[in-house]
Amino acid sequence: MRLSRRALLAATTAATSLCSTSPASAADRHRKLRTGFERLSAAGYTLLNGQRVGIVTNPTGITRDARHIVDVMHADPKVDLRAVFGPEHGFRGTAQAGGSEGRYDDPATGLPVYDTYLKSGQPLADVFTASGVDTVVFDIQDVGARFYTYIWTLYDCMEAAQLAGKRFVVLDRPNPVTGRSAEGPVLHKEFATFVGRQPISQAHGMTVAELARLFNGEFLTAPVALDTVLMTGWRRSDFYDASALPWVPPSPNMPTPDTALVYSGTCLFEGTNLSEGRGTTRPFELLGAEGLDGRWAAAANELGLPGVHFREAYFAPTFSKFQGRTVGGVQIHVHDRAAYDPVRTGIGLLVTAKRVWSGFAWRSDNWIDKLTGSTQVRTAIDAGAGVDDVVAGWREELAAFRRIRKEYLLYR
Repeated sequence: MRLSRRALLAATTAATSLCSTSPASAADRHRKLRTGFERLSAAGYTLLNGQRVGIVTNPTGITRDARHIVDVMHADPKVDLRAVFGPEHGFRGTAQAGGSEGRYDDPATGLPVYDTYLKSGQPLADVFTASGVDTVVFDIQDVGARFYTYIWTLYDCMEAAQLAGKRFVVLDRPNPVTGRSAEGPVLHKEFATFVGRQPISQAHGMTVAELARLFNGEFLTAPVALDTVLMTGWRRSDFYDASALPWVPPSPNMPTPDTALVYSGTCLFEGTNLSEGRGTTRPFELLGAEGLDGRWAAAANELGLPGVHFREAYFAPTFSKFQGRTVGGVQIHVHDRAAYDPVRTGIGLLVTAKRVWSGFAWRSDNWIDKLTGSTQVRTAIDAGAGVDDVVAGWREELAAFRRIRKEYLLYR
C-alpha cells in the first residue's frame, strides 16, 4: 500500500512543471537561489489560476527585498487572495511562545486572518471551509528541528485541507542548517504532541516541500491534493547564508541562523531546570543555572565534540527561567559548522551538566520525553550513560527513518 501511494504521489508531482526538479548541473550550482514563491510569481501564478486562495504564513514569508508575500499577492490582480491563516506567534508575529493573534482583519490588506494555532482535524477543516478558499498555500521558514511547531502546522493544515476538500500548495524555502542528513532520536507515536506529531528524527534534514511529500506518503490517513513549488539553486550542503536571503526570525527566540544551527540540540534544555537562554540575546547558545560554574564548560570541552568550543559564561535572563537573576553556565561557540553535530552536542551538554551539578533535574512533566520522542534519552542519562551509549540507543530507528526519508528528497 505504501509503495503504491509513493508511486502515485511521484507521478502527480512530476506532472506539474513547477513541482519537479532534477540533479543540479554545474551551471545550476552557480545560479542564484530562487524560492518557491519567487518561481510561483515569476510564472505569473499560473498554478493558482481560477482559485480562491488562502495562505498559511508568518513574518518569514517574504520576498528577497523584504516585502511580505501577502502584501505582494494581494496587490497583484493575477491572484484571488481571500484569507490568511496564522500559526503560533501569529501572521504578523506579535505573539510570544505558546501564543497566537486570534481572528482579526489585517489592517494592511483588509484580509481576514484566521488563527490555526492548536487547531487540527475537523475544527481546522471547518476554518478552511468558513474562509471560502479553494486552495491553501503554505510558505513559512522552518529551522530543521522536529520540535519546531511550524512543520506540524504544515501537517495539521494538510490533514484539514484533505478533510475540507481543499487543494494544498507548498512553497519551498531552504533548510537553514542544510539538508545533508537526518540525525537524532526518532519520535515514538505514544509521545506525539504538537512538538512532534509523527515519527521523524530530531534533526530531519529536509525542506518543508520534502516534508509535505513525506507526510502525504507516509502519515496522513488519506493524501491531500498536493502541489510543491520547489527552489532552484539550492544544494543540500548549503547553510542559510548561501541563499543570500534576508533572515527574519521565525519566532521571537530564533533571532539568527546561528540560533537555528544549535537549536535541534540545545532546545532539549527546555526539558530541564536549566535556562535555555530565553531572555538573552543568544537563546539556545547560552545555557545555565544558579550554582553552575566553569566546571561545566571544562567537562564539555573534554568530550572533544566536533566543530564546537564551550566557554564559561554568566548571564541574567530578562524573562523565562531565572528572570533577573545571574546564572552560570556555558556559551556554545561553533567554529566548524560543517563538522558540528547539534544533537550529539546537546546530549553531551546534558550528560556533563548532570555530572558536574548536583542540582540538575528534569522538568516534572517529563517534557524531555516529548522533545526527544521517547524515554530512552532521559533513562539512559539517569543511568549514567555516556554520550556514545545514549546516541547508540536510537541508531537502528534512525537508520530506518533515513531509508524512508530518502524516498522523498527532491534536491541533490
